[in-house]
Amino acid sequence: MPQKNRTVRGVLGGLVGLVGLSAVAGLLVAASVTPVLTMTGLAGSQALTLFNKLPENLDPGTPMEQSTIYATDPDGKTVELASFYEQNRIPVTYEQVSPTLYDAILSSEDKSFYSHGGVNLGATVKALIDNVRGTSSRGASTISQQYVKNVLIQECEQDVDRASETYTDDLRKCFEDATNASGSEGIERKLQEMRYAIQVEKDYSKNDILLGYLNIANFGGTVYGIEAASRYYFNTTAAKLTVAQAATLAGIVQNPNTYRIDMPQGTTTNQDGEALNTAESGYSLTKDRRHYVLGRMLADGKITQAQYDEADASDITPTLKRPTQGCAAAGVNAYFCQYVRSIVLADEAFGKTPQERADLLRRGGLKIYTSLDYRIQNPAAQAMRDIVPANYDNDYFGAAGVSIEVGTGRILSITQNTQFDETTTDDLAKTSLVFAGDQKHGNSGGFQVGSVYKLFTLIDWLEKGHSVNEVLNGRVQTNLKIPVCESPQTANTKEIGNFGGGGGRTGSVMDFTRQSLNSGYFAMAAKLDICDINKVADRMGVTLADGMANAYATVASGGKYCTPRAIDRVVGPDGKDRELPAASCTDGVISPEVAATAAYALKGVMESGGTGDRANPFDGTPLIGKTGTHDRWSTMMIESSTKVATAVWAGRWKGQSDIYQKWAGNHQLNNMRYPLAEAAQAAANAVYGGDEFPRADNNLTRRVMTEVPNVVGMTMDEAKSTLESRGFGVAVGAPVDSDKPTNIVVAQDPQGQTAGGSTITISPSNGQGTTVPAGLVGMSRSDASAALTAAGFTSIAIDNSCNPPTAVVSATDPAPGTATSKSTAVTVTCK
Repeated sequence: MPQKNRTVRGVLGGLVGLVGLSAVAGLLVAASVTPVLTMTGLAGSQALTLFNKLPENLDPGTPMEQSTIYATDPDGKTVELASFYEQNRIPVTYEQVSPTLYDAILSSEDKSFYSHGGVNLGATVKALIDNVRGTSSRGASTISQQYVKNVLIQECEQDVDRASETYTDDLRKCFEDATNASGSEGIERKLQEMRYAIQVEKDYSKNDILLGYLNIANFGGTVYGIEAASRYYFNTTAAKLTVAQAATLAGIVQNPNTYRIDMPQGTTTNQDGEALNTAESGYSLTKDRRHYVLGRMLADGKITQAQYDEADASDITPTLKRPTQGCAAAGVNAYFCQYVRSIVLADEAFGKTPQERADLLRRGGLKIYTSLDYRIQNPAAQAMRDIVPANYDNDYFGAAGVSIEVGTGRILSITQNTQFDETTTDDLAKTSLVFAGDQKHGNSGGFQVGSVYKLFTLIDWLEKGHSVNEVLNGRVQTNLKIPVCESPQTANTKEIGNFGGGGGRTGSVMDFTRQSLNSGYFAMAAKLDICDINKVADRMGVTLADGMANAYATVASGGKYCTPRAIDRVVGPDGKDRELPAASCTDGVISPEVAATAAYALKGVMESGGTGDRANPFDGTPLIGKTGTHDRWSTMMIESSTKVATAVWAGRWKGQSDIYQKWAGNHQLNNMRYPLAEAAQAAANAVYGGDEFPRADNNLTRRVMTEVPNVVGMTMDEAKSTLESRGFGVAVGAPVDSDKPTNIVVAQDPQGQTAGGSTITISPSNGQGTTVPAGLVGMSRSDASAALTAAGFTSIAIDNSCNPPTAVVSATDPAPGTATSKSTAVTVTCK
């Protein structure tokens, strides 16, 4: 049984007794190998000083280790999503390896390990002489020397340029250079190996050296370390290896690529080209080596005769569990995994150059703990599978969803309808693009967001002091003037129109938001500036293909913007936390008053009758939201509580084919966004809850009154133009009696002040108005009749009291001075 924690100081007698290690060992080894050096042309003082001139400092460092991305399940347990490696290695502690494996390695490789000081001097010298003479190619290396050799190979491999066309050949050369035992270079390599071994034995305990060797050693192909080998070849752990399995692995490590047992067609050939060590032969070469290992274990008393007989008689039957690396292993979580991987490969926290970052991921042994929350991810992923086919019609129809924690930016969920596959394929059900990401994080170019962008018009509207209860002319217009960087541009809003058609209406900003009225938001933009609106979007973190969910989370948080982040913690192979990618939260990106009032308007979207009510789980959690549609091929739904924001996109991820009036199962393509968002948000609400949104600002919800221009006396066209230029709607009332021409406005309603955007009724003259002459009283009958006829009256009744020649007018009905119609009957009386 291996001894525990025995250091070199307890075994010095095996090499130099109790005197100075390096100096004495150097002299002994140099003297012993002088004949050998002479045979290779290295003689005299050169031979005597070569060993002492070799460097003795070797830092074993950390071998290349796989990096792993983790999530946390609902029970708080760490779950592996995916691993990335150049060498499949899973480091273990001393106690995690079966004692039987230690016995197998030591009996077959270095039975004197615990009694020598790093070098088996006699065996090494004999091997050197045999190598030079060509009578043998054995290495005679101790475990310590083999450990050193593997460390040197690792150092060489870590310096190989992965992008080089000669990458594979360069790796092979690392191995060949480190194992070359011929000629003067081989002699010098062996001496260097010995020199390092002596130093390693001085600095590390025996158990540390033995474990280091088992963690770094190659076991064939890309399988490195005893734990990875145990899992790969026998689907077990290093702690649970049987005698036969331990002896097999101890045999494989002696010549990994010859004795490996994962190549049924054979690992090598004989002089006639016949395959050797095939599955059909029972892996005969490996079995012979196992027979040797078992024999050494029996001779050393590490196993009984019965254990030997049973193990030696057993077949070598691998139970291969081929390791998978890359995000495909993460299943429905693959796109979240790919997003995290892209952060590692892009962020300078993981290296200054792309190559450094790639090497760190595949070699650096990182443990990357993510923000993924299965409590949201699983229901959201299930809804995605149930609702959206991976390839609906072979025309690039896709869907994606993301949920983000409000106030932190932590990404809790990423789902996608396609199957993750990094292989280029014509199958549209498969892709490695992360639709929810951007070019930097998932190679996605992004998608048109439609009306969810109206958020930034709303924010700019409020920041400029406008009220959500301000009334505007939200009708479709053909010549609306909208400022663009202070330069008014004519917009024909009819070209865009409103969802479902319709000419729009006069209404409040609250109404426009609730119903996502395009023409209403154009009317708002006419009072703002498009460039200012875009600056709001920039300030709230929206870039090409990224940031919409976080923008709505900013409103839900009361104005705090947080950069999105998917990594909570990164631990290096040394167990220490590494620096995380830069992330930040900034208070006051929008004011609390603006955020609260925007939320007040956006709540209407999620209430019954709002455009987003179909995505509301109505579980009692207050929500804000916004719908968006771009033409007829792309849709979005964003909703948020005060705790979690969810964004869903569904549409064509390539091309612009119509998705309306098309069904997949029980869902129309253009409406799939609603149940997808509802499922994710319901799960988030169940876990995180949500509070009432703050009360809207009084000033930003005030009723706004606007002065109405007086257009009486203007022509009808002049009046309409004047009113519309001020944002009012115009209606034409019934003609009014007036003596003005029929194209003149003679009445308007209302006058003075009214709500902005209200409809003003203007009434033209009917041309029939007149006035009973004021001077009729005292006139004679004939003069009065003439005056009334001149005023346009066509119905004049003269009373009999006016018959006497001396009679004069005493009264009229209507009375003199009365404005009336020309068709009005006028009665004249006299005295």
